[in-house]
Amino acid sequence: MKLKIIGLLTAFCGVLATQAVAQKAVPLPTAPRLPMKTVFEGESKFYAIVAKAEREGWRKLPLSERTIRFAREMVGIPYENFTLEVDDRIESPVVSFKGMDCWTYYENALAMARMIHYKPGPYKPTDMLHMIEIERYRNGVCTGNYLSRMHHLEEVFHDNQRRGYASNITSRLPGAVRLKREIREMTVQWKSYRYLRSNPSLIEPMGKIEAQVSRLPVYHIPKSKVRGVEKYLQHGDICAITSHGPGGYTSHVGLIMRSKNRAYFCHATSDRSKGRMTIIDRPITDYVNGASKHAGIIICRPNDLPPSPLWQKAVARQ
Repeated sequence: MKLKIIGLLTAFCGVLATQAVAQKAVPLPTAPRLPMKTVFEGESKFYAIVAKAEREGWRKLPLSERTIRFAREMVGIPYENFTLEVDDRIESPVVSFKGMDCWTYYENALAMARMIHYKPGPYKPTDMLHMIEIERYRNGVCTGNYLSRMHHLEEVFHDNQRRGYASNITSRLPGAVRLKREIREMTVQWKSYRYLRSNPSLIEPMGKIEAQVSRLPVYHIPKSKVRGVEKYLQHGDICAITSHGPGGYTSHVGLIMRSKNRAYFCHATSDRSKGRMTIIDRPITDYVNGASKHAGIIICRPNDLPPSPLWQKAVARQ
């Protein structure tokens, strides 16, 4: 019996542990390529949230708690799609506090949570854009080309894990199953994307990127197994919802928030019955089982970034 208990504890700790991957140095922010009024909307909201975070000492909290604090501050912001499509040809990190989709909601919460820990204040919109660039772009660098942005969550999780900025824990959760899909959404529906529509020469290289994403090792927890893994999920985990479609892995994404021994789903929803806005929804088990289109979940756990050398200068000034 004792050996059995030890074995269970070992397995449990193995699931909770993040992979020990050496963190890459944080790349410098790229120079702005578009006007600030184009790439950053809602500065007053940004400054108000940051002021609250500094006033209440959020920097001292773990990244998981920081992320959810920021996510809560953005509850109620209207849902808006295609907020990143701001130009016909020039790609740039973009932030909007006036409207968010499911992807930008989690990115914004994580970016602010990392920002206040990465460097000393005072904080500016450019600081948040830098954090967005690190998460959203391949190798953490926006080249100004549309293809430098990662357009599939599976690649985001893979690329950030490779750099030591996150750990995709899905394959280590009980009941994990490997998926195999042929990703072709953007090459088939290219007319729906402003940059591809304006520059069709990008379609072929986008197809090559989608082929690479199709070959990534992607695991999910089937919806029938989600209740059993709720206990392993933490505040601030990125939770992607998988779909059944053969042409893509995921259809939605949000954050996990622990409450009352359950793992709740925080996300920006386009559902009119839920107000088309950022919300704290039901427990994730209830959410995925609430629609036949949902197949399961993928869980990626972010890490803090290596601290900026600016902290040393801040200490020297004191």
